[in-house]
Amino acid sequence: MLDSLTITDAIDGLSKKEFTAHAIVEACLNKIYKVDKKINAFLWIDDADAIAQADIADKELSIGVTHKEKPLLGIPIAIKDLISVKGHPLRCASKILDKYIAPYDATVIERLRSAGAIIFGRTNMDEFAMGSSTENSAFGTTRNPWDLERTSGGSSGGSAAAVAVDECIAALGSDTGGSIRQPASFCGCVGLKPTYGRVSRYGLVAYASSLDQIGPITKTVQDAALLLKIIAGQDYCDSTCISEPAPDYPAKLTESIKGLRIGIPKEYMIGGLDPDVRNAINQAIKSLENLGGIVEEISLPHTEYAIATYYIIATAEASANLARFDGVRYGLRLDGADPLEMYYNTRGKGFGQEVKRRILLGTYVLSSGYYDAYYLYAQKVRTLIRRDFDNGFEKVDLIAAPTNPTAAFKLGEKSADPLQMYLSDIFTISCNLAGICGISVPCGFTNTTPRLPIGLQLLGKPMDEEKLLRASSCFEQAHEFYKQKPVISEE
Repeated sequence: MLDSLTITDAIDGLSKKEFTAHAIVEACLNKIYKVDKKINAFLWIDDADAIAQADIADKELSIGVTHKEKPLLGIPIAIKDLISVKGHPLRCASKILDKYIAPYDATVIERLRSAGAIIFGRTNMDEFAMGSSTENSAFGTTRNPWDLERTSGGSSGGSAAAVAVDECIAALGSDTGGSIRQPASFCGCVGLKPTYGRVSRYGLVAYASSLDQIGPITKTVQDAALLLKIIAGQDYCDSTCISEPAPDYPAKLTESIKGLRIGIPKEYMIGGLDPDVRNAINQAIKSLENLGGIVEEISLPHTEYAIATYYIIATAEASANLARFDGVRYGLRLDGADPLEMYYNTRGKGFGQEVKRRILLGTYVLSSGYYDAYYLYAQKVRTLIRRDFDNGFEKVDLIAAPTNPTAAFKLGEKSADPLQMYLSDIFTISCNLAGICGISVPCGFTNTTPRLPIGLQLLGKPMDEEKLLRASSCFEQAHEFYKQKPVISEE
């Protein structure tokens, strides 16, 4: 089936004229028609526009345009619903932006278009990327294709589920505290969070500006490397974007990892780890060792403070960023007797419960009398967490850990207890606080019925995605977990 192709296989087949981009898009659309009513991965898709883009790609291929000139020519890429695509809805899975249409393309979208990609629909997410289960979407929960009673993860749950069930060839997500890696782990995909500043955030609706990063969710590490090569690089529209050009990531994937030093943080191998996760991670570490890696224990001593630090800094930034949704300039507007009542009505009805919770928390920690006690201390602890990683990377090249303490949890299991939901991101948050790069790659399955995917997380030094991808690819090729797919009835 053409919808099950990887980017690499699709490029190969298109180049050899074994099939057309039109046929790939139709296959993905057919899969959406058959299974998405059960999963709810897509919030919006324009069939005619997707097919029109595919026909343009086929025309270019017919007149001799090659994939060296346009590396993603004819490949449908789904987009998380907080990345701006001109003329498409931009709702962030929130009622407050219902009916809002994006007026411009994000930088990553411009780069995908220049590479010939087909911009393929809008995927579901937790409202404004605030959540770990996609249960906070104003437009319904995305279900895990491996078990429809479980979460697909969040906040990029729609992108991960769409890739896992072959509704698209690949997708973009965003990662503020694990929102690419966690759903990729839960759905059995590859999820890459680049170094902060490696990929432009221009056109990304901000949750927490010092933590947010756009990245790929794909079926294989090779696909993630190819997508990162396309979207990475300097952008003058984003002052935080690093000027260093992106390396040729796919070219380095076949190199050995012999002699690569891999650290295992003792703070991550905690007592609360699910036994199946612990077993899968231990086997993955042994596999990395058998492939030539040198494994040693390291310490990241301030890990226990990461959750508290994150939920002070992230909510403070969210409080400021979401102040712009006021019913005046764009999105939902509910009238009132005066501007204050209009503001109250609009934000009260437009935002969901979790978004309100985080705005209130962020406003509180920034308020007079509490700024020094909370926000300032959190920034100091963030520096200590970054220093932990700096010290660790003096001893090792990469860090290996679980992506999550459990496999995908049941829908509703944690939604009534925000703290338990927040703790599900305990292994991913530090990566964002430190601004380093991280990836989740499938490393096994639980012994439950049905089986659920488990993710191995690898963390790399800032700007060292090349080494991160090489180690991930080496592990992936040794086990080929990506070849195992969820089965969903199409009736």
